[in-house]
Amino acid sequence: MTGPFLLRAGSFVLDQYPGLADDKQTMATSSALSADVQAELLRRHKSTATTVISLLVAVVLLSVLAFVSQKFLTAHNSSSLDMTFRIIIPILGLGAIALRRTRLAKLRLQDIAAIRGQSGLLATLQKTALLMAIIGIAVALIGFVCTLMTGQVWYTYTSALVAAAILLFYGYPLRPSWEQAVQRYSPSENDTNLVESES
Repeated sequence: MTGPFLLRAGSFVLDQYPGLADDKQTMATSSALSADVQAELLRRHKSTATTVISLLVAVVLLSVLAFVSQKFLTAHNSSSLDMTFRIIIPILGLGAIALRRTRLAKLRLQDIAAIRGQSGLLATLQKTALLMAIIGIAVALIGFVCTLMTGQVWYTYTSALVAAAILLFYGYPLRPSWEQAVQRYSPSENDTNLVESES
């Protein structure tokens, strides 16, 4: 009787706290990775996360600098610059999101893992996050330059505090997601042996 009671109790706990199952799955994924792959994942993730956070801080500093410098700038309107800004920023933002979705497509990651292995897969995840961060800081710089040219601070606020921040947060690398991607898309040992036997 104790066995069925414990099973029902365990299922009740998982129903009430579904996050426990996710934590167990994450721990199992981490333990399934080899020591070399786990070390490379930690190294790449740390450097990428540090870069993204640094750029996010730079975006905040650009906003502060624009706020401080507005008293030294002469505000004037520029219809051509305003129209260019309203076109470029959405294109860069939507283009960055589309780029990320394309680079992280399931079939593409499977092909990369099959051809370049787990190291190539991690390199792709890292480059994708860095590309998102670079586009984000570029958006913030465009807004800041527009502020310097027109003396209107809202260009920086719109591009930096809204568009750039969204891109940086959207592209921020999450280590559990990287671990699950490596575990999910890496070719299995049976597939590797089959390819070697066919060759």
